[in-house]
Amino acid sequence: MPNFPIIDAHVHLWDPDVVRMTWIDHNEVLNKKMLPEKFARHNGKVDVAGIVYMETGAVPHYTLLEARWAATELKKSEPKIKAVIAAAPIEYGEKSRSYLKALTEISPLIKGIRRITQGEGDARFCLEPDFVRGAQLVSEFGFSFDLCLNHKQLEATVELVKLCPKTQFIVDHIAKPDIKARLLEPWRAQMTLLAALPNVVCKLSGVATEADRDHWTVPDIEPYVSHVLKVFGEDRVIFGGDWPVLLLAGSYERWVAAVDELTQNWTPAAQRKLWVENAKRFYRI
Repeated sequence: MPNFPIIDAHVHLWDPDVVRMTWIDHNEVLNKKMLPEKFARHNGKVDVAGIVYMETGAVPHYTLLEARWAATELKKSEPKIKAVIAAAPIEYGEKSRSYLKALTEISPLIKGIRRITQGEGDARFCLEPDFVRGAQLVSEFGFSFDLCLNHKQLEATVELVKLCPKTQFIVDHIAKPDIKARLLEPWRAQMTLLAALPNVVCKLSGVATEADRDHWTVPDIEPYVSHVLKVFGEDRVIFGGDWPVLLLAGSYERWVAAVDELTQNWTPAAQRKLWVENAKRFYRI
């Protein structure tokens, strides 16, 4: 385990009675209140000094309410929240300006936006002209852009990042490779292309849930984690826990221990970048 306090750059906190999320319906593990006190209990021996609140995939009618709830109400009870990433409908292009402006008026704690595309049937959805324009607008409002995609959409995502050179992107969950099926290509080659672009970093999160959730081991995830660490380097990889979703594949301590094991040969300075400093810089904490 890291022997210093860390920043977790990907934490979901929710109250289903406040923000509506249909995707957790009928899920016995996730369909309950997941608030700061429960997260603290699940940290175990890991000293989490700060967190980045990540939007929760709420239904569209609730996304602006969620951003306000996280940045104002939830922040009052959880001082460890250092940044909030809000959902934003950037696929409306120029028409998304009003939404982005509304986010800036809620709180300076909102540091970035996310538009989940992993469930879109068209692998090139992110290259629709209005989506590209919306992604370009993100930088005008001082926000970063969290990308939540699956590996089949990675080729198009590389093109999106090229078309938005002023926008700072972060790829969540290492672009969700099919670890369970042990597929490395073309994910590996496409991640190499993505890492060659200067305006993108990678979040080391959501890996165990892409493996065999009940039986994954460190050797199972090692080829994927090692490749990300290699191509993005110590300055452009950020740790994320993806709590509570990671509970579908094990405990918080187990995931932290796995990342710690896979980076044990890094210098102390490089480890601090992964666990603390890179998150501070990227999310302007």
